[in-house]
Amino acid sequence: MLQGIPGPQQVLTALTGTLGLSSLLGPEIESSQSNFQHCSKAELSCATPYHGQDKCCFNYPGGQFLQSQFWDADPAIGPEDSWTIHGLWPDYCNGGYPQFCDSKRRYSNISLILTDSGRGDLLDEMRTFWKDWKGDDPNLWEHEWNKHGTCISTLETHCYDLYYPQQEVVDYFDKTVELFHGLPTHEILAGAGIVPSYTATYSLSEIHDALVKAHGAEVVVRCRHHNLNEAWYFFNVAGPLQTGKFVPANPDGQTSNCPSKGIRYQPKTPRKDEPTKTRGPSEPTSTGTPNSKRGNLIVSTQGQQRGCIISRGTWFTAGTCATFRIEKASGSSSTSRCTHETFILQSSKGKCSFEKDTFSCGPRIRNPVEFTVSF
Repeated sequence: MLQGIPGPQQVLTALTGTLGLSSLLGPEIESSQSNFQHCSKAELSCATPYHGQDKCCFNYPGGQFLQSQFWDADPAIGPEDSWTIHGLWPDYCNGGYPQFCDSKRRYSNISLILTDSGRGDLLDEMRTFWKDWKGDDPNLWEHEWNKHGTCISTLETHCYDLYYPQQEVVDYFDKTVELFHGLPTHEILAGAGIVPSYTATYSLSEIHDALVKAHGAEVVVRCRHHNLNEAWYFFNVAGPLQTGKFVPANPDGQTSNCPSKGIRYQPKTPRKDEPTKTRGPSEPTSTGTPNSKRGNLIVSTQGQQRGCIISRGTWFTAGTCATFRIEKASGSSSTSRCTHETFILQSSKGKCSFEKDTFSCGPRIRNPVEFTVSF
């Protein structure tokens, strides 16, 4: 988004009177806090029984919020000195959770929503810290909003005095990133002498006690094959998500699955003692289809990279490139002069083809287009 040029939501908001004309001179939109309806009494969710309170001011039925963080070391995801965001989930106070609560507000363009709202700064934070282990960050963002964000009662559109489209989406991601930065798990553990290591192991009590001390309430620690993998922080909220106070709370029945001892906290960097792989004299190699069978589709013009193709087949100039899988088709052939290999492409969304001259990928594609490389 060009600096100084308002996005569609800003223009719409200005036209409806939410922003003054002077606000259009800059890329930032007005804070939603001044746009949210006034709540005279901020009652703490879960700690206060529901007896008909205004659900724009009182989070119900999902009154306990779980902020989940990942540590993915193999493959390494995100910065080597930081955990990454999984999501912010509204749980029922007695356990369990709602999901996919509003089909009319299921969005698949989170990056565009944030950009058009003047929140390129938030989008940059998410690109760094809100990572998908499969490499499709936008898909993870969409999933988290559609499954969990739509179930937060205080984010209903009628809760805003002067609502502009998808304002609640921005508020959801903004609050999640804010909570994540307030609990820097890597830094917290390092302060207790718990650091990523290929040789050291830690006890559950060591990890648990360090996180509880920082959070002020019980924390659920999750492992995968004895490897530290996830931390869950719980909150109750006094008031709405946008402006309320997040109060540390004990879990709603969730428990750790880690062993009591021998927990590994793997680094995201390669082992320094690993021998460097050496190769003999170079040999002639084919210029045919890649042996890895996976890769990105990069768009270049005049020798400069201009973005890449995301999982739906759309060209984005910024964002996370999709990983495409190459599957060799049956139409390979050769002549005395060259060899032709045919293959199809598939992303996490499905197989790829051209529909009305538009490249797209998805589950509805039954007859993927075949590409040919000659060498």
